[in-house]
Amino acid sequence: MRISIFGLGYVGCVGAACCAKLGHHVIGVDVTENKVNLINAGRATIIEAEIDDLVREGYEAGLLEATQDIDYAVQNSDISFIAVGTPSTKQGHLKLDYIFDCARNIGAALAKKDGFHVVAIRSTVLPGTNANVAAIIEEASGKKEGVDFAMVSNPEFLREGTAVHDYLNPPVTVVGSNNERAVEMMRELYAHIDAEFVATEVPVAEIMKYVCNTYHGLKIVFANEVGNICKALGIDSHKVMDIFCKDKQLNISSYYFKPGFAYGGSCLPKDSKALRTLAHDNYVDVPVINAINPSNELQKKAAVDMVVAKGRRKVGVLGLSFKSGTDDLRCSPIVDVIEALLGKGFQVRIYDKNVKVSEDTNTNKDFIMSKIPYMYEFVTDDLDDVCANSDVLVVTNKEKEFANVPERFPGKIIIDLARMWDELDYEGNYEGISWGNINRNVAQGEAIAADMVRTEF
Repeated sequence: MRISIFGLGYVGCVGAACCAKLGHHVIGVDVTENKVNLINAGRATIIEAEIDDLVREGYEAGLLEATQDIDYAVQNSDISFIAVGTPSTKQGHLKLDYIFDCARNIGAALAKKDGFHVVAIRSTVLPGTNANVAAIIEEASGKKEGVDFAMVSNPEFLREGTAVHDYLNPPVTVVGSNNERAVEMMRELYAHIDAEFVATEVPVAEIMKYVCNTYHGLKIVFANEVGNICKALGIDSHKVMDIFCKDKQLNISSYYFKPGFAYGGSCLPKDSKALRTLAHDNYVDVPVINAINPSNELQKKAAVDMVVAKGRRKVGVLGLSFKSGTDDLRCSPIVDVIEALLGKGFQVRIYDKNVKVSEDTNTNKDFIMSKIPYMYEFVTDDLDDVCANSDVLVVTNKEKEFANVPERFPGKIIIDLARMWDELDYEGNYEGISWGNINRNVAQGEAIAADMVRTEF
């Protein structure tokens, strides 16, 4: 394929050299004459492992060139990558001037071009930038997005020092676009990259780099805090983390990485509290580890606020134990939510067949009597009764019997804390605690008539 890459800095130079390595013809574009001259002399614009050889090979094969002529680059390419810098402002926002200037230049060049063209944003940008760039290109070119050109967000995941290897061996290739033709062109571009090709929505692709890098930072800080605790105790922290990383089922895996409700149970709250206490007793400051529990409490508050915002008095809670398939109420986060709602005067019904069955053996009696002694009267194993007599249904876990609740009880307001469904199409209002609306029914947008009088202070 024919590629133009705007910006011959770190991301652009690596991308240009690697695309040439994959057999594509690449035209690099940069406002700095020296960078253009370097590429046209077969030399890299950056210091990076393997990059010198790759640039020289691409240049000598006639697959890599550079120019300051934007019209030439756009006219002679099918896909234009924007790989210019996005430095931070003093306030922490991104400076997008280079992105927008590049978009105007590409738009002006597209005005003179016949044929479909793809503009792919490779620079790290915040959600919404893709749409802004599309509008700028439309204005500058007089052409229509989705007809004459298409936008793509294609974030890079390159580490300095191993960028060439990372480009050619990525864990995943992420392409965000609402244009199928553009997606197929990107699929062809990366056809020889041995990695899963994930086509997704533009905002998802735009936020991925930030999520990944923030998590990488979190991992480093977490490991450092564990190391500081271990040092204070005379424990070899590297042995601890080496063993930690051997657990690929839970520790280094996709497990737990699902946005949803607060954690609970007998282990996580108790053990994380113990580690915090251990750090405190040894005068070790661990702000990240200390922040885990407050963040968990905020998720409980968010659930309460969602129910209150609906303005309906009758609330049915589907699931009382801390997760499906158990009757364990120890530190079940929904218990705190129910307690708060009862304190605010809500009428609460609770369905949990496992907890109701355990009444026979008094498994949870001590806990309930110490936490909320009057909860027995609200718990039932009659799902139909709870759903029929509640205006708001709060789904707390993924019990299979909850799957058809929307169809059986249309018109109910559903607050989903567990991502019980991937999508819905029913006559009622739906809201997930950490994700957007997944109800495709047009009635979703209708206003909810509150039945609770609110006092403004």
